[in-house]
Amino acid sequence: MWSLWGSIEAANTIQAGNSLGKMSEHPLGAMPKVVKQRLSSVPTEYGRPGQAERLTVRQRQRRGVKEQIAVVIPSYRVSTVILNVIRKIGPEVVRIYVIDDCCPDQSGSSVQSICKDERVTVIRHQENQGVGGAVMTGYQKAIDDGMDIIVKVDGDDQMDASLIPSFVSPIIVGEADYTKGNRFFYVENTRAMPSIRLFGNTVLSFLTKVSSGYWDVFDPTNGFTAIHRDVAQHLPFQKISRRYFFETDMLFRLNTLRAVVMDVPMEAKYGGELSNVRINKIIGEFLLKHLRNFLIRVFYNYYLRDMSLASIELPVGLIMFVFGTVFGSYHWVRSILLGVSASAGTVMVASLSVILGLQFILAFLSYDIRSVPQKPVHRALKSIGES
Repeated sequence: MWSLWGSIEAANTIQAGNSLGKMSEHPLGAMPKVVKQRLSSVPTEYGRPGQAERLTVRQRQRRGVKEQIAVVIPSYRVSTVILNVIRKIGPEVVRIYVIDDCCPDQSGSSVQSICKDERVTVIRHQENQGVGGAVMTGYQKAIDDGMDIIVKVDGDDQMDASLIPSFVSPIIVGEADYTKGNRFFYVENTRAMPSIRLFGNTVLSFLTKVSSGYWDVFDPTNGFTAIHRDVAQHLPFQKISRRYFFETDMLFRLNTLRAVVMDVPMEAKYGGELSNVRINKIIGEFLLKHLRNFLIRVFYNYYLRDMSLASIELPVGLIMFVFGTVFGSYHWVRSILLGVSASAGTVMVASLSVILGLQFILAFLSYDIRSVPQKPVHRALKSIGES
């Protein structure tokens, strides 16, 4: 963080004194060292990210190193606001792909007839494929056009397009393969979030941590993301969930590639829009998909691709915990029905099995949390694709 501020001062010598003064008030000053390191690529000025990253992108462009940045905008019933979204996208972006996902409002036609931005390309789906399908179409088009970094922005004008440099900078400097927004970073901003969404996101975040293996990220349903092309082109587009589970499924797929995912702080913004998600209809589907992803991830990471002590701890822990629970429950019910107390040995066997099983499971979780990918893989994946 200090080196980045030093480069900003060198480029703005007239304001060097002011920059040093602001550093003393920087909100990261009182944070633990680990948090500072994770946020070093997302400097803030009075709690708002974006300025330092924008300078980073522009500095690289002035030096002749210009990454081709594209924006993908899924479009479905956003015809009244999508032009505002396009208008706010800065010059660091060279291509904008609007994916008309069989929109009943003909938002694609609206953009094509009114928008004069030469960067915009409208792609139409003949059938509605959901947000995931629209994003996959945009990813594929961006890859075909040789884009380096692909940013996904929703078309409902709830995302601040000026933050795009904040999302692409960690990828440009080689600190991440995939970045995503986190509306929970600034605690004060969560007060603007409806209570039902706050609770739902908290529950989904925990489930996503378990199923995806990214224990250090939050707000999994946030749709403001950026990804490196060399990671995107190795994703199984046909297998990724097309609809509401899309963002969560993306994290699971990224973990199978051992990609580094980083949260980018952003503010929560809500208007009077109505959500199309019905919790009672998707909760069962979400739970089953989380369980499926967790089992696949564990099998792939701990048995197929690699083996470790954690590969033994999990099955042993589960067997002992289930055995102790069933064995103890059986003898507890039997003692009630017969009016005879269980023997000390029976109680000991049940208790010890449950306790040891739980300890093994916790040991596995501890290992899994420490195994979050830390080294970006897009360079390695690029060499694989070229070989």
